[in-house]
Amino acid sequence: MNEYLVEITTTVPEGTTPEEVDRRRAAEAVRARELAASGHLARLWRPVGELRSIGIWLAADEDELHDEVLGTLPLRPWMTVTVTALEPHPNDPGRPS
Repeated sequence: MNEYLVEITTTVPEGTTPEEVDRRRAAEAVRARELAASGHLARLWRPVGELRSIGIWLAADEDELHDEVLGTLPLRPWMTVTVTALEPHPNDPGRPS
């Protein structure tokens, strides 16, 4: 599987009820756990003071990442996503010898 740095900003559409927001956020948490368990979500961070997420996601290719991974997130219709494909760096201290 390939690694991708994914930056996500979620903007709730104006007029959305608080109940709908809560429902989708709860479903999002469940789906994130499922994607982590299946090996598609490796790490996820929220920058301090910001309402966006940065994560390391894994997929066979960008089509799978968009269609079968990120596309399954309940909040996806409200998300702006930036994807950067990653490859190992020869000086990565965490790289296996």
